Amino acid sequence: MASDYSVNRLPVLVSKPDSLEWRSSDMKKITGDLIAFITGSRYENLPEEVVKEAKRTLLDSIGCALGGIATEKGKIAVALAKRLGGREESSLIGLGDRVSCANAAFANGELVNSLDYDAISHIPPFVIPPVLAIAESTRASGKDLILSTALGHEISKRLILALSNMVAKLSKEAKTPDVFGNSNECIFGATTGVARILNLSPEQLAHALGIAAYQCSLPVCRDWEDTVPKSMIKYVPVGWLCQGAITATLLAEKGYTANPRVFDGEYGFWRFYGAERWDPDLVVNNLGEQWRFLEMAYKPYPCCRFFHGQLDCFIRIIEKNHLLPEVIESVQVFGLPFVANPAPLEVTNQTDVQFSLPFVFSCAAHRIKIGGDWQDWDTIRNPRIREFMKKVTMLVDPKAMEAKRNDPRSWFSRVEVVAKGKNYVEETTYARWTNFTDVKATDEELVDKFRSNAGRILTQNKIEDAVNCILELERVEDIAELMNLTTLR
Repeated sequence: MASDYSVNRLPVLVSKPDSLEWRSSDMKKITGDLIAFITGSRYENLPEEVVKEAKRTLLDSIGCALGGIATEKGKIAVALAKRLGGREESSLIGLGDRVSCANAAFANGELVNSLDYDAISHIPPFVIPPVLAIAESTRASGKDLILSTALGHEISKRLILALSNMVAKLSKEAKTPDVFGNSNECIFGATTGVARILNLSPEQLAHALGIAAYQCSLPVCRDWEDTVPKSMIKYVPVGWLCQGAITATLLAEKGYTANPRVFDGEYGFWRFYGAERWDPDLVVNNLGEQWRFLEMAYKPYPCCRFFHGQLDCFIRIIEKNHLLPEVIESVQVFGLPFVANPAPLEVTNQTDVQFSLPFVFSCAAHRIKIGGDWQDWDTIRNPRIREFMKKVTMLVDPKAMEAKRNDPRSWFSRVEVVAKGKNYVEETTYARWTNFTDVKATDEELVDKFRSNAGRILTQNKIEDAVNCILELERVEDIAELMNLTTLR
């Protein structure tokens, strides 16, 4: 797309570095085109489906944060934010304590991601907390929040597509890359959203993105995958990046400088970040015409997305045939290779739960309410849950790898249950709530999920008022109204 961005631009690349999947995009002006799109976008020009999806994402994410207050990860983040304190300008979701916008973004980012219940790709925990914090501190409107949320998600999604190739490699080679990140790129989407709320100039935005690039955390996923027990920091330090996005934007607003063309040139972000690939066409092509974040998938279960299609099959089997855990003899689960947890039977903490297929299958078998209850300590310590885990076997199905290569939206899964002398089998190609036609999450389903999560801390009256406020967010004149409805105060 055309751009009137004034800073001189450099070619994207003059030579192909070793061991990088790279697609030529001669003389692409990536940074400038992004900035022209971000600063030129207006709420009035957003397509109806973009406005609606931004509100659905806010509903789901705030609900996840409310559910995450009971987690160890969430409690620690909230405690630290309170200790760091600062100007009382932005709220901690659920609790209502006010701290500085950067510290609120930190804690709320950790809360959204704490149950691993947030939408895939993992964009919302990075984008929504910083944008919410700045929106509240500046008394921005609902329309401002919708626009900034949509822009932040769109930029994040496009950069993930351009920089990451993890699932494709997994479907081809049954292993992940030696070096890769998981949504680290979303610091740019968060910076975009915050900058849009603050109405930064194109030049200021260019420097904000440059600062954010230097603050982006390392691509540590391979190390995290191999480490047990699973750590709270997971695959990327969510709160740190939320805090970093606000810091980068506020610094740029005051005149702090960085590389204003950080996505261009031979040694730009993709290179020093150590990206496994770089396809800049995926960043800028059809900006404003094709909204890629609409492809996002919501989570019906609080665990890794790799397990969702398999859980769909298992729950259909046990519900349709009225199978209780004690009559089930064995469960064989087929799907993509899962390499993010080398010890799925060793569950010692809440993050272990999120990445243990045997454990979440046991929760489903025992009809434990889907949501935060799966990760409560009473559940983790329950001997019946642990005993059932031994019945579950994880296996790789070549069909799942082939399906993923043919359609990245697919999550081919097959489950075989032996119970009462019979074999029960279910399979699916697409996990529920993948964001297209037949399996897309309905508004009613997302509202029910919000109610379930919010019910762990808010009153029913506040829950219903919060739902209505978010679904009619364009009518809100001051985001403080929304924050009052999502906190105890």
